[in-house]
Amino acid sequence: MPHPSRPTPRGPVRASVAALALGLLAALLAVGPTPGTAAPQADRGGKVRIQVLSNRADLVSGGDVLVRITAPRRAGRLRVTLDGRDVSRKFRHRSTVLLKGLDNGRNVLRARAGEARPDKVVITNHRNGGPVLSGPVAAAYDCQDTARDALCNEPATYSFLYKPVGRAALEPYDPAAPASDVDTATTDQGRTVPFVVRREDGYQDRDRYTILTLFTPGKRWTAWKPQRQWNRKVLITHGGGCGASYAPAEPPLDDASGTLDAIPVPLLENSYVEALRRGFAVMSTALANTGHNCNVAHNAESLMMAKERLVEQYGTIRYTIGTGCSGGSVAQQTVANAYPGIYQGLVTTCSYPDVMSPGSQFADYHLMRGYFENPQEWGPGVVWSPTQVADVEGHLTPVNAVTADEGLFKSAINPEHPCPGIPEPVAGDPRTRFDSETNPGGVRCDILTLMRNQLGPRPQSVWSAQEQAAGRGFAGLPFGNAGVQYGLEALEAGRITPEQFVDLNEKIGGLDVNADPIAARTAGDPASIANAYRTGLLNEFSNTSGVAMINHAGPDPGIAHDYAHAVWSHLRLQRSQGHTDNRVEWFGPTPLLGDVRWPTEAFIAMDRWLARVEEDDRKVPLAQKVVEGRPASLQDRCLADGVPGVVCRADLATTNLSTPRQEAGGPAANDVLACRLQPLDRSSYRLPGGLPVPFTDAQWSRLQAVFADGVCDWARPGIGQGPARTWLEYGTARRATYGGAELPRTPRDSGLGWFGRSFRPLWRE
Repeated sequence: MPHPSRPTPRGPVRASVAALALGLLAALLAVGPTPGTAAPQADRGGKVRIQVLSNRADLVSGGDVLVRITAPRRAGRLRVTLDGRDVSRKFRHRSTVLLKGLDNGRNVLRARAGEARPDKVVITNHRNGGPVLSGPVAAAYDCQDTARDALCNEPATYSFLYKPVGRAALEPYDPAAPASDVDTATTDQGRTVPFVVRREDGYQDRDRYTILTLFTPGKRWTAWKPQRQWNRKVLITHGGGCGASYAPAEPPLDDASGTLDAIPVPLLENSYVEALRRGFAVMSTALANTGHNCNVAHNAESLMMAKERLVEQYGTIRYTIGTGCSGGSVAQQTVANAYPGIYQGLVTTCSYPDVMSPGSQFADYHLMRGYFENPQEWGPGVVWSPTQVADVEGHLTPVNAVTADEGLFKSAINPEHPCPGIPEPVAGDPRTRFDSETNPGGVRCDILTLMRNQLGPRPQSVWSAQEQAAGRGFAGLPFGNAGVQYGLEALEAGRITPEQFVDLNEKIGGLDVNADPIAARTAGDPASIANAYRTGLLNEFSNTSGVAMINHAGPDPGIAHDYAHAVWSHLRLQRSQGHTDNRVEWFGPTPLLGDVRWPTEAFIAMDRWLARVEEDDRKVPLAQKVVEGRPASLQDRCLADGVPGVVCRADLATTNLSTPRQEAGGPAANDVLACRLQPLDRSSYRLPGGLPVPFTDAQWSRLQAVFADGVCDWARPGIGQGPARTWLEYGTARRATYGGAELPRTPRDSGLGWFGRSFRPLWRE
């Protein structure tokens, strides 16, 4: 439109201006875009940019990687080489390409275009069978019969499932003979499609992974052009328990896999079905199932590799949510703390903060059972009532101790316990299972051996007879009970006698490296105790401020999942970051879960929370975005007989139970694996009212013999206690880096396909 204050050109002048404009336009159209250039920018100068999407450039695996290369619009023809090999033609029609044929080790990707500044990225590729960062495995895997090699590799397979109308579970689907009762799914982006799911099953890192998505059979899906019903969000499911395995297993999908499998839970709907309905991709790996593989580095490595596969085959991700019960909460919370970036949100239930601190609690139960359940061990005149036993253990009854010991601790810590993939012991055969008498050099099936790269081996100065026979130190003991005064609180409250206190502490003893009882207390291996903290095996929540968390739970019916473990997490998070505003607690009447509707409800609430964080494009710390993005309606909740409460933690007296070490004066956060010692002081023992505990001289002499080196000084941090280091790697397939080495800072423009822009500070914070 002509400016109103200027005369309108007329006659030849106006015609010449119009002709000039048309000539310039024609010239521009004749030139057009240069073939081979990618996402345009505004000027001729500038810089070519290589972005590695599917993983950190130094942690790529499987021989392929998804990259995006952009160049200024008219900089000239784009030239791309991979280790000197020209791959420019792959970028002729699009900027995002899946590059294949990477060599194991270092690969150099270069891109240049005319006068623009060129770019170069070093991509380090690892074997699809691993390891990438977890170091050597304690034993060879017994691969599936269809494996193509010794690393269990074989091509991915695909199958179809569908949700029938009126039913919650998915069933097999045949695209050639479609079922007549296929439900419909309307995604959170408003797309309505038949509720048909494609399931991809494959092998990475010697074990299985699975990826599920809503899928229209017969239509293409590529990373740069996925089917439109995918909302580019991911839910990761996990399993419960804690064990060691050396054979591939099924990836878990249900919210309480491995914990409530044998206990029917009426009306429970698994959140992964709702996630698929909403357009999420659902992902699971066997190695992130702690019941199958209880090791934070293996958990993280398998999830990292599967996320890389998902980005390469399905497309870039906006954000990722984890869900799981018991061991599923362990995997989420320890991986989020030790390998930030894998998750953006956690939904935990039947919660434990980690393996090590409940493991220390259960070790105390194991030792106490050896004393309390054998009255012949009690001294003359000593009689323990069930109430006193429960009081010293920190529970209402001894049931939790029995369940924890029989169901979890004994199998997890016993190196002679059978584990998948390892044959029965054969004398002198190191490929078969360990036997302390006949096969000391065999494969140990305990979880500490699985964690040997993290904990480190025991020093030769303390080797057992079996270690000497095997010619190597076993995994170090990451906990100790030296100095722990069991029953101290009950003694000073007048609920047990001085003789009971002395007799218990004289006879409780400890465990040796083979998990066999010994008369002496367990000192633990100081380097391994420190490594348990350093590697994140004990989770102090020191690196989780950028992660949103919802924990939901109910009362524990005696299966060792009382709500105290969630309180430990709360206390540690509060101490680490000064608040718990990125964590929400729900407590309800349904055992373990709180409410059968909560797995799905919490998942939906987490999706809503992360969507708000995603929309926040301010240049502020991610931790601030997470706290300020939490919806106002998403608060702590407590249901007592169906009546909403105000703050959950205020009403948990019957399920926020104690532990043997708390009853020995230890911290409520239960994060001291081995205490520092202080001299025994007779004057420090006081009854209510300030009267001294009436030890006889003979009793005091016996206590001095038990605690010759001193008793726990709970006012000081424990031995080796400190925050976890993030993104540690543990060596190669042949050589371990014990205790881990920190990876370099995330390479520039690397791993950007894992989450949207608002979450990228996870790589830097």
